[in-house]
Amino acid sequence: MIAGIDLGTTHSLVGVMESGFPILVSDGEGRRLTPSAVWFGVDGEMLVGWPAMEKKEVDPSRVVTSVKRLIGRRANEKIEPSPDYPIGAGPGGWVNVLIDGQVLSPEEISSHILAKLKADLERSCGQVVDRAVITVPAYFNDAQRAATKRAGELAGFLVERILAEPTAAALAYGLDRLGEKSRVAVYDLGGGTFDISILELNAGVFEVLATNGDTRLGGDDFDAALAAAWGLGVSDARQIKCALSERDALEFSGKSYTRAVLESVCAPLLARTRAHCLRSLADARLEPADLNAVVLVGGATRMPMVRRFVAGIFGREPDTSQHPDEAVALGAVIQAGILEGSVQNLTLLDVTPLSLGIETFGGLMNVIIPRNTTIPCKAGEMFTNAVANQSGMKITVLQGEREMARDNWPLGSMEVAFPPAPKGQARLGVQFELDANGILHVLARDTATGRDTVIDIQSAVEVSDEAVEKMLGDSLEHAFEDMDERVFTEARLKADEMLPAIDSALAQLGDGVPEDVRAAISELVRKARVAIASRSTGDLKKLLAELDTLTEPLAAALLEKAMAG
Repeated sequence: MIAGIDLGTTHSLVGVMESGFPILVSDGEGRRLTPSAVWFGVDGEMLVGWPAMEKKEVDPSRVVTSVKRLIGRRANEKIEPSPDYPIGAGPGGWVNVLIDGQVLSPEEISSHILAKLKADLERSCGQVVDRAVITVPAYFNDAQRAATKRAGELAGFLVERILAEPTAAALAYGLDRLGEKSRVAVYDLGGGTFDISILELNAGVFEVLATNGDTRLGGDDFDAALAAAWGLGVSDARQIKCALSERDALEFSGKSYTRAVLESVCAPLLARTRAHCLRSLADARLEPADLNAVVLVGGATRMPMVRRFVAGIFGREPDTSQHPDEAVALGAVIQAGILEGSVQNLTLLDVTPLSLGIETFGGLMNVIIPRNTTIPCKAGEMFTNAVANQSGMKITVLQGEREMARDNWPLGSMEVAFPPAPKGQARLGVQFELDANGILHVLARDTATGRDTVIDIQSAVEVSDEAVEKMLGDSLEHAFEDMDERVFTEARLKADEMLPAIDSALAQLGDGVPEDVRAAISELVRKARVAIASRSTGDLKKLLAELDTLTEPLAAALLEKAMAG
């Protein structure tokens, strides 16, 4: 038996497949939703879930909530909204929670929530359950996925799969529609994260066509903005927000609050999701009219303004048939059923959200796995030495969408040694493997010795989601400039190799080169160097092509001279 778990920012759920149906498990009080909250007492006492939330009003600095927003992140990153409990740097510079001198990692705290879910499940099932599928936002990076997996292991689970939340929601939505071919957008606005994914459902195959999102945008941010606007505590603001999802106005503590004011405060936050939706459609090469449904997931989608907003983007009323709090958990349970064999004739194909590659000579980004590639996947390329007698190569792994290495994010690097060889003779194979959890493994192999070097990817954990959004925006805005710089760099590298070779050939052949040919070649060489200095890409490419043609007789003459000598 494998558990399906939605480890949410605000609430978490757990379930299993029973008699072919996904079932969510309740706690001892009959509640399926478990608050993602842990209270740490002064004497080592600890409470999880609803009992922890009861402590929040009287002891907020000891109640850890929304810890999902901290997992796999560096202490020097800006954390918004600021939590009520103290945080700081732990070992390795990772963000940690600080309570009474204790340094508690987000993984450790998350493990207590997972352990509570495990106990509830085992009480309900009457047996030990030590395998699990755990969901994460689609835009969680490698470090965040790995940290979530560690949290599950600390709780006593063998984590069989890390599953993207919108993909899980699509599984829940599509289970009753297996006979239909459809394209579905899943708009997932939860407590701490936002995801949008476009999927195609066809004959039991669930294929993710594109995904986008922001792991720092969710209901918590709406609550914080409303609290600031109304001069209230966050919990009161959240209560009013929920109430105004059902009515236009209300009285609270002697003051009047209206949905109109709520929507004006929240509108800028909601607007941030538009670009992600449009980008996912573009990546999937679809128009809104090509979609068969838009599915809403996440507690924040209960807000009427969200439903209107989504309808405006996609040109159709969103599907609200899925329980906003439970759809992801149900999908996780279905995925667990697929893995254990109780759910058959279903295949899930997920994608990677950003391109992965390495830096090559000249500072170029060489993409090995493009963004939105279906995972798990494996890809590799062969590289060679750019300099004669080179005895090693630095492999820098990059993530991003820009043409030049400097504009992307380094994930890690390694030095690979090999026997010195003439230029272009050393052969180094680089292989990227993205597993089913979206975690990257990199291997470099020297073909001469067969020696493998494996890099430990720590991921770009210091990259904010604002930076990711900017990266994708810049890749579109600067597409022409980036491509021009790439083409220029490639041409310059060719010129750096060609021009000295031409000078050497002219010197070796001496009077064997007719004066008019020598003069024409020298003039083209001069113009090529001017083009390099002025960064004139078109002129440089044209001049190099002319030099290729004009110097062909020189290459033949050098070969003939070498054979004669």
